[in-house]
Amino acid sequence: MPEVIFNGPDGRLEGRYHPGTGDNPPIALILHSDPQFGSNMNNKVCYYLYHSFKRRGFSVLRFNFRGVGRSQGTFDDGIGELSDAAAALDWLQSHNRDASSCWVAGFSFGAWIGMQLLMRRPEIQGFLSVSPPANLYDFSFLAPCPASGQIIQGTTDTVVSEPAVQKLVDKLKTQKGISIEYDKIEGADHLYVDHHGALVQRIDQYLTVRLGY
Repeated sequence: MPEVIFNGPDGRLEGRYHPGTGDNPPIALILHSDPQFGSNMNNKVCYYLYHSFKRRGFSVLRFNFRGVGRSQGTFDDGIGELSDAAAALDWLQSHNRDASSCWVAGFSFGAWIGMQLLMRRPEIQGFLSVSPPANLYDFSFLAPCPASGQIIQGTTDTVVSEPAVQKLVDKLKTQKGISIEYDKIEGADHLYVDHHGALVQRIDQYLTVRLGY
């Protein structure tokens, strides 16, 4: 997985990129959790999301938000990070100009950013949101949610409240024209310690159904 450096809105951004296989491979962007708590693109959940798409021949990019690792800039309460994500998607698209489809996947803080990006970029056709922090951030911008996707949550997460995620899911499921798959992983905490296998299994099952392979 080659290291890449690309221009973001507040300086250079550091990423890892895997080019897809075949003609016009689909693309996926992976967004990591809250950098204020030491997270980066090598977080295990992000790593597994990255490889789930890689195994299916996607061109996949994960990157460090501003101020993380070798990425320039400083934390910006999600505003600048959304701009970082948009720049990363621009870079990914510039290397895959005829991509057959476009997905975004995020973990926790990254899921919040990813869902905002989904609202701004109509080319995104699917999403994966792992532990979207519905008790910590406002998700009311999803009105309506423009694409179908999967939401995954651990039942013993003490950072993200499962009831808050369930409430978000219930709201999204009332919309017509999209489908939301909600998978709860019993006993999993916020980092899915000792539950990575179950997490990967749920992701792979969903992608197999959505993509047909």
